[in-house]
Amino acid sequence: MSSKAYDCLKRIGDVIIENKDFLTDLDREIGDADHGVNMARGFEAVIGKVPEDQEDIGAAFKTCGMTLLSTVGGASGPLYGTAYMDSGKVLAGKTSIEKEDVSAVFDAAIAGIQKRGKAERGEKTMLDSIMPARDAYNEAIAAGEDMIPALEKACEAAREGIEFTKTIHATKGRASYLGDRSIGHQDPGATSITLTLETITNFLKEVK
Repeated sequence: MSSKAYDCLKRIGDVIIENKDFLTDLDREIGDADHGVNMARGFEAVIGKVPEDQEDIGAAFKTCGMTLLSTVGGASGPLYGTAYMDSGKVLAGKTSIEKEDVSAVFDAAIAGIQKRGKAERGEKTMLDSIMPARDAYNEAIAAGEDMIPALEKACEAAREGIEFTKTIHATKGRASYLGDRSIGHQDPGATSITLTLETITNFLKEVK
């Protein structure tokens, strides 16, 4: 019987693979045209590497991160790999997720992405979705919301973050070479991180 940790990562992988062409098309406009292809290949490997009966969520996320790091090319491998590995550290030994764990995962993932990517919010990267999502989540929890409604607000903020990336020019990665010509295009990383967050939220709705 598969564990919830495996099932969640499998669901994320399925969504990334389903959106492979969409993410690649976004990347074709401002990058190397490989984001969707690379991420899909990475999650195909993740699904094969994470033990189906792994109850330890932290261990499953660590394996996911290490696998992405070793199989995904370009910037996405180090960024996503580090995000999952650092999230795995704060979830070590846990077999269920509580609302404070989500805050810790947001913080760990963001810190890992910033450490690897040397990026800040407002530079047309995945941070422009995940940082507003973290802030919206924490604000909702502080206001007394339960985890799922708070995550739904995080997803809404992440989607707004995608829209924001259309209004700014890129200063990181290949997209930065385009200068103002990158304006009008949404960031592929902000899009894939939002898909990930939406998938986790929908999964937790089902199992909570």
